[in-house]
Amino acid sequence: MSDGEMGVEVQNRIMMKVGDVEIDLAGSAKEIDSYMSKKMLEENWSTAISLIRNARESAIEAARKAAKESGLPERGAAFRTLCDNNNLNRKPDQVLGAIQYLREVEGIHDSPPRVLEQLFLDSGITPPQNLSLYLNRLIERHLIEYPAGEGNKKNRYCVLTTEGRSHLDNRSRE
Repeated sequence: MSDGEMGVEVQNRIMMKVGDVEIDLAGSAKEIDSYMSKKMLEENWSTAISLIRNARESAIEAARKAAKESGLPERGAAFRTLCDNNNLNRKPDQVLGAIQYLREVEGIHDSPPRVLEQLFLDSGITPPQNLSLYLNRLIERHLIEYPAGEGNKKNRYCVLTTEGRSHLDNRSRE
């Protein structure tokens, strides 16, 4: 380095706690990436991630059970709250949210466009005018797909892809 150049050391930091696993790292991105790659291969990391998945599934099941026990009188309000709280203001995002809501909360897997449309109406949100077109575009964008073995059955059995879930997660952070 010459007298006029200054070295700038970039420090990154990552802190997280998953179950009993606590990680607090500082260093270059390469150092942190190397450590995390090793950490993720350890058994306690897999156990912690498994606990998170189980907790998520338990929460979804509890919501599903509560919705069924109550006879779903508030289904529209619940879906509208989901949209409002997660910044699902655009129709494609609302369609993704509706598919997720029907599958994960109500446990409905056969959801043709008329079922999605009814959920919009129950919530007081104007449904898309051509719901099948929205579904086809979401499939083209790889945000939803047909589960293996279901095939294209008039958009009845669509599920969110990893990209679709990530898209919804990103919308809720905005």
